[in-house]
Amino acid sequence: MAPPFVTNIKGKKTGVFLSMKDYKKLMEEVEELEDIKAYDKAKKRNEKTIPLREAIKFLKKEKLSHA
Repeated sequence: MAPPFVTNIKGKKTGVFLSMKDYKKLMEEVEELEDIKAYDKAKKRNEKTIPLREAIKFLKKEKLSHA
């Protein structure tokens, strides 16, 4: 079943009503797509990578030095 549309006084569709379940699923899919895009963008840069543990240590040091 298609979700109901919101229309303006001219009958033009301007929005849609979604259940919270459908909204949450859609938001999860958007977040996953954003992660994939960020990964693809990072891979294109072809920069040197570091292990996650090293990155976390670096970020903790940076946070402490700015405190």
